[in-house]
Amino acid sequence: MIAAQLLAYYFTELKDDQVKKIDKYLYAMRLSDETLIDIMTRFKKEMKNGLSRDFNPTATVKMLPTFVRSIPDGSEKGDFIALDLGGSSFRILRVQVNHEQNQNVHMESEIYDTPENIVHGSGSQLFDHVAECLGDFMEKKKIKDKKLPVGFTFSFPCRQSKIDEAILITWTKKFKASGVEGMDVVKLLNKAIKKRGDYDANIVAVVNDTVGTMMTCGYDDQQCEVGLIIGTGTNACYMEELRHIDLVEGDEGRMCINTEWGAFGDDGSLEDIRTEFDREIDRGSLNPGKQLFEKMVSGMYLGELVRLILVKMAKEGLLFEGRITPELLTRGKFKTSDVSAIEKNKEGLHNAKEILTRLGVEPSDDDCISVQHVCTIVSFRSANLVAATLGAILNRLRDNKGTPRLRTTVGVDGSLYKTHPQYSRRFHKTLRRLVPDSDVRFLLSESGSGKGAAMVTAVAYRLAEQHRQIEETLAHFRLTKDMLLEVKKRMRAEMDMGLRKQTHEKAVVKMLPSFVRSTPDGTEHGDFLALDLGGTNFRVLLVKIRSGKKRTVEMHNKIYAIPIEIMQGTGEELFDHIVSCISDFLDYMGIKGPRMPLGFTFSFPCKQTSLDAGILITWTKGFKATDCVGHDVATLLRDAIKRREEFDLDVVAVVNDTVGTMMTCAYEEPTCEVGLIVGTGSNACYMEEMKNVEMLEGDEGRMCINMEWGAFGDNGCLDDIRTLYDRLVDEYSLNAGKQRFEKMISGMYLGEIVRNILIDFTKKGFLFRGQISEPLKTRGIFQTKYLSQIESDRLALLQVRAILQQLGLNSTCDDSILVKTVCGVVSKRAAQLCGAGMAAVVDKIRENRGLDHLSVTVGVDGTLYKLHPHFSRIMHQTVQELSPNCNVSFLLSEDGSGKGAALITAVGVRLREEASS
Repeated sequence: MIAAQLLAYYFTELKDDQVKKIDKYLYAMRLSDETLIDIMTRFKKEMKNGLSRDFNPTATVKMLPTFVRSIPDGSEKGDFIALDLGGSSFRILRVQVNHEQNQNVHMESEIYDTPENIVHGSGSQLFDHVAECLGDFMEKKKIKDKKLPVGFTFSFPCRQSKIDEAILITWTKKFKASGVEGMDVVKLLNKAIKKRGDYDANIVAVVNDTVGTMMTCGYDDQQCEVGLIIGTGTNACYMEELRHIDLVEGDEGRMCINTEWGAFGDDGSLEDIRTEFDREIDRGSLNPGKQLFEKMVSGMYLGELVRLILVKMAKEGLLFEGRITPELLTRGKFKTSDVSAIEKNKEGLHNAKEILTRLGVEPSDDDCISVQHVCTIVSFRSANLVAATLGAILNRLRDNKGTPRLRTTVGVDGSLYKTHPQYSRRFHKTLRRLVPDSDVRFLLSESGSGKGAAMVTAVAYRLAEQHRQIEETLAHFRLTKDMLLEVKKRMRAEMDMGLRKQTHEKAVVKMLPSFVRSTPDGTEHGDFLALDLGGTNFRVLLVKIRSGKKRTVEMHNKIYAIPIEIMQGTGEELFDHIVSCISDFLDYMGIKGPRMPLGFTFSFPCKQTSLDAGILITWTKGFKATDCVGHDVATLLRDAIKRREEFDLDVVAVVNDTVGTMMTCAYEEPTCEVGLIVGTGSNACYMEEMKNVEMLEGDEGRMCINMEWGAFGDNGCLDDIRTLYDRLVDEYSLNAGKQRFEKMISGMYLGEIVRNILIDFTKKGFLFRGQISEPLKTRGIFQTKYLSQIESDRLALLQVRAILQQLGLNSTCDDSILVKTVCGVVSKRAAQLCGAGMAAVVDKIRENRGLDHLSVTVGVDGTLYKLHPHFSRIMHQTVQELSPNCNVSFLLSEDGSGKGAALITAVGVRLREEASS
């Protein structure tokens, strides 16, 4: 027993001693964490150079765009062929994807040889061989008559400008076919297929094997955004933000970048860690000076590295008692598979003895221990270097996402990773130390990159089909200039109907006289109260207007909420609530005493019989209070004041918010004769010639007409441009069939249009993985402020995703792009329709005055106009295009329609005083 223990102790001591000797001998191959972190930093810089337009031409790490923009989402389906060329054999697969039955993928494959004379022959020989194998495969599977989409995995550095083109930059591994570098391999393969003429194939996508690996794993795990190969060669790809890829147009979304990291160090940046053995390997390779990183880490070279080390150690008498055999001196005699066998835990030393005996060196036990440790150092260095470069990619992904901790999946393939007994464990351990703030799942690609090529093809097919259907849907929102001119013409016809006595009754655009006959002249003076009711909030204002040399308007206001039960209760409750708010305001300002003149901004369609009387025609914007329609709102207000018996007010004017906006702007800019509101609701007013207002007596002067243009289209005149989604929004609104134009352009409804499109797209599987979440079913969730935020040019897609997340919608990058597109299409149409309506108004004013050219200012208010990043620009552009003879300026109403109500009241008081004197 004691003897056995002593023997074991002696053996351990012997082993430790040997190990220390080898460690010392191969010190340069043992890399500290500090060195690895430095390599990570270098690689991160190389990646940045490769992505930059300025540095890419000289960058060694080429960072090639692959035009793969999307990971599989599980809804892919179809029948595909995949070609996989890049190693010692060539595989052809038929991949049938059926997403209905738990993402079922059925694959059949055949392996064909790629003889050395073909790999080193001419390009036409190589592609004739590929075409011949493909013909044989289709014959065997009896699919020669089908034109199936083909995905081509071509595992060499290629430059792509689209997904179905790949220009070979350089051959790597053992390939050297002439006349291919600089050529498009798709064209070469198509030419070879055409030459045969016995079958047809549609090459949809060319992918690198690394991308294929990522896509294969991405089908099973949608968190997968990195592909890694550690086999004969090595490479990695990952999903990069498009905004960082200078070589590709556009900055929305992501694209898979094929790093081609095998060339890392080709510019000398790894010279400090390359050893004499690395240099010797490079000198004897097919491509000296190239793929230097690959030559330090990949399966094609590890066995050879070990052999060179063994030869040198033997020459120096450190191994095999100095014996050197012809076998040991022969290139390729010590394979990477031998390294794997020797590093096995239990039988490693036994395997070492067998392999070394085969090489004729008659190894001792010491020799076997030493050789095992040499293998460990060489393969461990490989794992460490790959961990450093992958660490740089993971850090970049984390920075791109702006998250403190990254959770991601890496799809892995390659014989070294799969078959070496210690490689993956060591690699994962080093990676965890280098990037402690990343949680990485490694997913083994079971079926290689061929399935990945089919997946890329399937995704390309899915995206093309989706794109077609999406475009088909959104085309209904895209209005041509001719369509917009037609809308302008129809708006003009409706305006004329509203102004004429005999057609006014049946007109939908009511063209209501406001009894505001003049804009402010600057002599207005006094203290006025203004009420502003038109949305969910209600404002009470005290406006102090001072005339003279220095005109000033001083305003104090308080905002009160109107609860939904009051908006939709009785009229008495609504007006009692309003008066109670006025009472609170008067107390707050300390002015509850004198009978003050009041202007009432009431932003709903009213038929006015005088400046201080307005009969409500219909409620809009969610109001439903009973016993108000058909009644004079000024009288309802006066009655409520009487009921309270606390104070009295002189109701001088009932004003529409649009008229108030025009008056506010006209006080600053005398050429302002049009008012426009595009906010919760939408409306316009303008100064019309009295002679055209047939509903009122008198032909002299002008009067402001409140168009109530929200109802444009209520007679069906816009049905040809209303979409299915407009009809849905209308159908489920409080006032179905009414305010149809408003429902196409105003803030209250745009979000609903977007939500309905998103639901439809989700049902079709284009969004949110086909899952309609509860929030998406919730009416009103998509407020216009979110539309404005989503469309902001300053927002990266990450922030768009954050907004969607706030709404309870978990989106991918592709989802975010589509949501942004939908928002853009809907708001652009709104701005164009609004512009077409405005063009009709300004051209009418020009024609009224018999002018060839009109200069006019439009006073504008409303959240959509003010806050949306593109609405105002598109609307101005549309007016300019549709009314080229009008020079239209737009002035933002800074103080809302409350100030306008006070100004109208002031004008009313002035005119009343003038009349009585």
